[in-house]
Amino acid sequence: MAKIGFLGLGVMGYPMAGHLQAAGHQVTVYNRTVAKAESWSQEHGGSWAATPRQAAEGADFVMACVGNDDDLRAVCQGADGAFAGMVSGAVFVDHTTVSAKVTRELYGAAQTAGISFLDAPISGGQAGAENGVLSVMCGGEQQAFDTAVPIVDAYARICRRIGASGAGQMTKMCNQIAIAGLVQGLSEALHFAEKADLDSRAVVEVISQGAAGSWQMSNRYETMIEDHFEHGFAVDLMRKDLGICLDAANETGASLPVTALVDQFYKEVQNQGGGRLDTSSLLKRLRQLG
Repeated sequence: MAKIGFLGLGVMGYPMAGHLQAAGHQVTVYNRTVAKAESWSQEHGGSWAATPRQAAEGADFVMACVGNDDDLRAVCQGADGAFAGMVSGAVFVDHTTVSAKVTRELYGAAQTAGISFLDAPISGGQAGAENGVLSVMCGGEQQAFDTAVPIVDAYARICRRIGASGAGQMTKMCNQIAIAGLVQGLSEALHFAEKADLDSRAVVEVISQGAAGSWQMSNRYETMIEDHFEHGFAVDLMRKDLGICLDAANETGASLPVTALVDQFYKEVQNQGGGRLDTSSLLKRLRQLG
């Protein structure tokens, strides 16, 4: 079993760290809100640390699942950062969705420090984290990936290396691009069914068994029909991710017209006070438009 530091106990990180402890690893957690770290320790039996450095000291692996580029830099670097506490040969596994730019920056800093750095963003939402069935897409060196996979398996359905440093984050962008279009399409389909006085549940029962079927349809249509939008990934976080996608598209020359449009629809939801609603709230926007 491994000694592990886990940084960030949000809706994803909290259960992920719990799976690691349940698998028999020795887990020390860090969270900016100390009460959350104390609560996790009481619930799962692991320990907690006051700084990322303390959580990382002597660890074989350090996992991070924080908010954005700046949050990741903060837990990695500086006198109290995880890199300062990690021993040579240890592996840092970043599960945050961040830019490929900061990933490559921290990959270089990790190399200088004699440690390995994997970008390993996740997909599957809160339910996937709680049930230990996340999809993990990785970038970084093959050897570091091979050593990390048995650890990550504690909360993953699939964990795959896509390529060199940054490839995991670029793959997560593909994931968010695909989701944005799917959720908008599902929202429009349900909105159309309502306007046409169709039984929305009957419509979904039929079309979900054909080419229109998707995870989003199977897992979100019921709450969408009932006008409940507090069941998953928040609009504020989706806009952060889509901003990363659009910035990367400018750098690579990719054309993302649908993604750019849906990003603006999410901006409208934010402007209406819906930043904490889940991403399926695109239907709520359509209903408000009439």
